[in-house]
Amino acid sequence: PQVGFQMNDEPEVLLEKRGRIGLITLNKPKALNALSLAMIHGIEPQLKAWAVDDGVDAVVIQGAGEKAFCAGGDIRELYEGRGTDFGPTYYAAEYKLNVLIHTYPKPYIALMDGVTMGGGVGMSVHGSHRVVSDRILFAMPETGIGLFPDIGASWFLPCCPGDIGMYLGLTGHRLRAADTLYAGIGDVHVPAERNDELIAALAGAEALDGDGVSSILRGFAVDPGDAPLAEHRAAIDRCFAGDSVEDILARLAAEDSDWARTQIAILATKSPTAMKVTHRQLRLGARIESIADIMAMEYRIADRCFRGHDLFEGIRAVVIDKDGAPQWDPTTLNAVSDADVDEYFEPVAGEPSFG
Repeated sequence: PQVGFQMNDEPEVLLEKRGRIGLITLNKPKALNALSLAMIHGIEPQLKAWAVDDGVDAVVIQGAGEKAFCAGGDIRELYEGRGTDFGPTYYAAEYKLNVLIHTYPKPYIALMDGVTMGGGVGMSVHGSHRVVSDRILFAMPETGIGLFPDIGASWFLPCCPGDIGMYLGLTGHRLRAADTLYAGIGDVHVPAERNDELIAALAGAEALDGDGVSSILRGFAVDPGDAPLAEHRAAIDRCFAGDSVEDILARLAAEDSDWARTQIAILATKSPTAMKVTHRQLRLGARIESIADIMAMEYRIADRCFRGHDLFEGIRAVVIDKDGAPQWDPTTLNAVSDADVDEYFEPVAGEPSFG
């Protein structure tokens, strides 16, 4: 039986049992399956129920339509909640769902087909099996809207080889299929046209454990080809190992290459505050072992962003007015002090527990 959560005429999420799997379909294709609070509230109890349901061996999540798995959190919803407690409420619910997926006791297979960014990464990358299609477009573009790479990026970006994670987090660089595998963001590449067949194979399996899922996925997997990221890997590791954003920019300047100049230009468009917060967040995240502690840190940063200037200015410039000209405050890196950055990591009164 399908259960839907009504929004207009069409349910935002479809939840169904198919054979031995629980199937989640993010169902807002026109909005690139952007993750709303209502969707989070619909998915979490169902995941918990399937975790203890003997009739469900594994969970599969997909996005409706051909354009996106999930383009991220519902940014417009966030913008309209300014001045209320919507932001902290949304982040608490989203991050708890990320932890549930990260610690899920059964195989959780994410079909990362099309745009997979921000909150969509949180719904997929924490799963046990990450399947990327030929249409995937992965990014953590948050610094461009005055935010930071959240949804557990403090855990998974430092896990990327070398300093790829810092590069992705600061620049918002977009990855296609081969690059997601190279960066350790995805596990296998399956062409989008075979996704329905893959779901049918998983649903039709007599019993599914992690090894069984991996075996089925191997049968569908194809080589995505060479990773463009590999070409710049040495330069990424040289430059993005810097111990501050200013140091990274100095190292890029010293490279004196077209690629490095492009990165400097990209970083010049990002929120100076968001970049400094992100740099510290990812360096700290590399040393934090528990996902609950990771999410507690990110909640504090998100709460502070929601009470600040750059997040709403970034959303205004990119999503609302679409003028592409955010007026960051402060406007330069050297105007953002260590004390300013410290504020983002301070405990918040009444903060939720993610353990």
